[in-house]
Amino acid sequence: MKLQIISAQEVIYTGEVTSVTLPGTMGEFTVLQNHASLLATLASGKIRYVDAAGNAQSTDITGGIVDVDNNIISVCLY
Repeated sequence: MKLQIISAQEVIYTGEVTSVTLPGTMGEFTVLQNHASLLATLASGKIRYVDAAGNAQSTDITGGIVDVDNNIISVCLY
């Protein structure tokens, strides 16, 4: 899967991942390979992801939206 995390100022992360856990406004959720398409709003919290090398990483956010489609996860931060 490809993860892209962007804000108005910069590209925070772009790369291959095996899982992504996001702080949705209705609760935390995890996206894995071949996840159904979705569009959701994000609350303040941490985006946690595991890159292709198996390294766990995280990014603090204050909110945003996520689009998941065809194994591409696009996060736009406020």
